[in-house]
Amino acid sequence: MLITSIAQVSVVLMYDPSKYSLRFLDLRLPLQVHYLVHGRIGDFIVKNPMVLGHESSGIIAKVGPDVKHLKVGDRVAMEPGATCKRCDVCKSGRYELCPDIIFAATPPYDGTLGRYYRLPADLAFPLPNNVSLEDGAMIEPLAVGVHSVSNLGGFRANQSIVVFGCGPVGLLCMAVAKALGAARIIAVDINPARLEFAKGYAATDIHLPPSLEEGETRSAYSRRNAEKMKKDLGIEDRGSKSIDLVIDASGAEISIQTALYVAKSGGVVVQVGMGNPNVTIDIGQLMTKELNYKGSFRYGPGSYPLAISLVAQGKIDLKPLVTHRYAFQDAMTAFQATRAGKSEDGKGVIKAIISGPDVSPDAH
Repeated sequence: MLITSIAQVSVVLMYDPSKYSLRFLDLRLPLQVHYLVHGRIGDFIVKNPMVLGHESSGIIAKVGPDVKHLKVGDRVAMEPGATCKRCDVCKSGRYELCPDIIFAATPPYDGTLGRYYRLPADLAFPLPNNVSLEDGAMIEPLAVGVHSVSNLGGFRANQSIVVFGCGPVGLLCMAVAKALGAARIIAVDINPARLEFAKGYAATDIHLPPSLEEGETRSAYSRRNAEKMKKDLGIEDRGSKSIDLVIDASGAEISIQTALYVAKSGGVVVQVGMGNPNVTIDIGQLMTKELNYKGSFRYGPGSYPLAISLVAQGKIDLKPLVTHRYAFQDAMTAFQATRAGKSEDGKGVIKAIISGPDVSPDAH
């Protein structure tokens, strides 16, 4: 992928160019480098130079004449996907599946990493006084967790959840489950340091998978991993010790396979992570346990408002996830650190924030 510039850009995202226009003045952007490293995410392939950035917040610099609920100077979280609002899925309340969505930093559309960005008024969500712009930028990945755990997973208080993958999305899924009153939150990862962070952040239990044995197939390993997990953590297939919801935020084939074994009979498995698009699963588990296996794509109606509310009420703390902060002119350094997984001082990166032009990274 070629990045020719990460400078001032203005991207038009309006559902009526004559009426609705928002421009943002102070951008805070957590970094994602998948496009930078791989040049694609699934079927979304970068073919031309593209500005990155989609997890953003800002201060409104201008509003269209018909915008009544927002004004210049308002601090807002930005939902970065403008849909047609006319197709069947938009009208049925699943706008995230709109075939004509214009999503920031998804080819061929530029992202939010610039001085100004235009957005439909209904996609700008005012931030309460006790929610910072930095928190506002983190609402986007938190909305992914809300959509996966609450909307798709149907998670309720006193239920139990397993989350595979302790990256930012996995951690935020755990945070949502905790905020909703989870009885048990089990984090699974192959990185001990990530597991320890998860235990301190939201998880009640952690599981470090065993090593793959010589000659062992992935399917056999996944079954063994699941059995060890059940034995070590006292997980059962039914009853109060069973797992109501499993979230895979890793995209790893072994995690997906293991998820089907640890979910309770009649339970729900939500696929959030995207890895190899072709994986082998035990279809027998899916059938005989009548598992409800769902894909999760971004977020939908209600995800942003609930995410903001959970932060405003103090039920979710986003600050521990922001490990690095950079000035706008240091954007490439930020991307390099995120890509490497650590900054030059050796500190591990969970989320890195780039402040807007002329805004100090210390003003958070």
